[in-house]
Amino acid sequence: MLIDTHCHLDAEVFLESTAELVAQATANGVRYIVIPAVAQSNFSVVQQLAAQHPQLVYALGIHPLYVPEATEADLTQLEQDVAQAMADPRLVAIGEIGLDFFVPELKTPEMVEKQTYFYEAQLKIAQRFDLPVLLHVRRSQDQILKYLRRYPKLSGIAHAFNGSHQQAQQFIELGFALGFGGAMTFTRAKQIRRLATDLDLTHLVLETDAPDIGPAWLDVKKYPDQYNRPAELAAIAQVLADLRSQPISEIKTQTTATALRVLPRLAQWHQHH
Repeated sequence: MLIDTHCHLDAEVFLESTAELVAQATANGVRYIVIPAVAQSNFSVVQQLAAQHPQLVYALGIHPLYVPEATEADLTQLEQDVAQAMADPRLVAIGEIGLDFFVPELKTPEMVEKQTYFYEAQLKIAQRFDLPVLLHVRRSQDQILKYLRRYPKLSGIAHAFNGSHQQAQQFIELGFALGFGGAMTFTRAKQIRRLATDLDLTHLVLETDAPDIGPAWLDVKKYPDQYNRPAELAAIAQVLADLRSQPISEIKTQTTATALRVLPRLAQWHQHH
């Protein structure tokens, strides 16, 4: 059994229906797919999508790339929607939230301040409802960690982790799992592959981030219409097994156990399904 801990299944780029994408993933051993929201405009979309299939669960949050357009009213809406969704066992986390210091327009002093404000406001919501967080940590690991330390009860997943070994250890000490996906499949991604090999397997979870961060065999530069799908998780898991020289069965068992540990509401959902 595999769990795709991060997949934007509501993306418009998918030509297949949700049912087809879920069926393909299920055929490849993917038991659950976590769909994070990115903006107030898709809160209801991910909720409705998840309600269609027992394999789908979701998170609610405002992604840093959507912070420029976001308003205080969106945070109020998020808090209200989360309060309401606590009765829905498919809500498993607050996400995708965090900081992005890669995109140039998000690095202006004004935008750094706004991103940080939205990030911390959402950490407070996660703490209030005792929910884990799905973190966007692109070029921002140290700032992400700085604020996490103020909310020591929180845990969750540092998605698409691409930091240093020291930063990885700091997330792990705070009880977070690290998400590895398509980037790990490129031989040039030496740092990510080193982390995926050297870190204790008990701290790693698998993800596709579909339709983004496609694995090496989906060469978007060569074939612009290629996009990532949750079904690719099985082959991504095999890459992790090969890097670590471990049986694929161990990779599946441990990454699943870790995902269920850091997403306790998913563990509850799993017990009943």
